[in-house]
Amino acid sequence: MRRFVSAVAVAAGLATTSIAVPAFADPAPDVGNWQSVLDQARGQTVYWHAWGGEPRINEYIDWAGGQLLERYGVNVVQVKLTDTADAVSKVLSEKTAGVDDGGAVDMIWINGENFAAMKRNNLLFGPWVEDAPNFDYVDVKGKPTVVNDFTVPTVGLEAPWGMAQVSFYYDTAKLDSVPKSAQALLEWLAKHPGRFTYPQPPNYMGSTFLKQILTELVDDPKVLQQPADEVDAKKVLAPLWGYLDDLQPLLWRNGQAYPQNGAAMRTLLADNAVDIAFSFSSGEVSSAIDAFELPDTVRSYVFDHGTLGNTNFVAIPYNASAKAGAMVLANFLMSPEAQLRKQDPKYWGSDTVLAMDKLPSDMQKAFADLDLGVASLSPSERGTVLPEPHPSWMSLVEEQWQKRYGVAQ
Repeated sequence: MRRFVSAVAVAAGLATTSIAVPAFADPAPDVGNWQSVLDQARGQTVYWHAWGGEPRINEYIDWAGGQLLERYGVNVVQVKLTDTADAVSKVLSEKTAGVDDGGAVDMIWINGENFAAMKRNNLLFGPWVEDAPNFDYVDVKGKPTVVNDFTVPTVGLEAPWGMAQVSFYYDTAKLDSVPKSAQALLEWLAKHPGRFTYPQPPNYMGSTFLKQILTELVDDPKVLQQPADEVDAKKVLAPLWGYLDDLQPLLWRNGQAYPQNGAAMRTLLADNAVDIAFSFSSGEVSSAIDAFELPDTVRSYVFDHGTLGNTNFVAIPYNASAKAGAMVLANFLMSPEAQLRKQDPKYWGSDTVLAMDKLPSDMQKAFADLDLGVASLSPSERGTVLPEPHPSWMSLVEEQWQKRYGVAQ
């Protein structure tokens, strides 16, 4: 989902690719005057480029768009992506072609290496996030990743709208115990070959699995907080490749095929093709149970030494046509109302970015009363949240993984 396409590759494609450009764009909004932002946003259409591989998430985005139209006169169109890099490369190609106004991408669901790449190439509008009124509710102190994306400071260039932490899940009616570390997973698979898999990178869930394993196996995880080109990357990655050499033939279909994404992996578990799967939110598992996509005996768990966690963000390209409308949308996504619905497993099951003690008393109660679902993990059950590596590690791992283990899709 988060693969980044290089500037060289994009520029090479410009000779054969035409770019559709709106006839005009509104001037940049006055980010310090929110009423002015609201006034300018009315009547705009925001083309929100967001991953479209999960129906419940798409339904949530539809709901948010309906709220924007009703409350602020802003129309929201979701451009459904299979890979965030498609939106990033589009903005980059527009910049290469000199399209500095009236761009086709108004907002992107983004984080990690794609944010780092856009920031590095000056492709983002801002800073503006801290001027959005609902940012006052965000838990900056308790959830530091809301302002640090894979170690990269966000500096007001992207707005947080959800927390994520890797959790595994299994059917308790079929398994009495489960592996709770990378090494234990490998040993379990040796006894149960074919009963686990992961999406093929660069799908973000597959890439996340690789990062989880790497974080567990590396001698000093702190080295992953540094750019890969500042250390001996070959030495750091050697344990990962050794592990995967042993793991790959034990995977579902002998590692010769992969599920497309997290939803497909969930289907494999429901169809009894695998015994263990994983998600970025245990609430999503509860949501799947409520929707009869998984048996009600499925439960979530985490590894003993912790699992990776991060924050989801939205960002506005530097040349977006509807910057004000995108700001209003991002601000709504940080509102207590939108965050409450997002955390509800009936709609999504994604953890909030907000600080409860900053909310009005009625919203505090609403969050406290929320039924998180039978498979959702409470904060005390989630264990240690491991930090995401620097984005450069993922780019390197994805590239080398494809050469070693990739298959045609």
